[in-house]
Amino acid sequence: MKARVKKDTCIGCGACTVIADKIFEIGDDRLAEVINPDKDNELKIGTIPENEKENVIDASESCPTGAIEVIENEEHE
Repeated sequence: MKARVKKDTCIGCGACTVIADKIFEIGDDRLAEVINPDKDNELKIGTIPENEKENVIDASESCPTGAIEVIENEEHE
């Protein structure tokens, strides 16, 4: 599983950083982002460790703007 934050949708409320603090942080632009995105990808998509998957799903479902995209397979838009 992978995840990313859609910056054009994020409002920087920080809910994701509370729910999945090992995966998301608030960046210099005051919007959420994946802490350790996979290398060489402009969308800052990060691979989620098995033990954090439930937290990332909870963060995605809790995001008031739907800015967290959970990618279940290797193919993404």
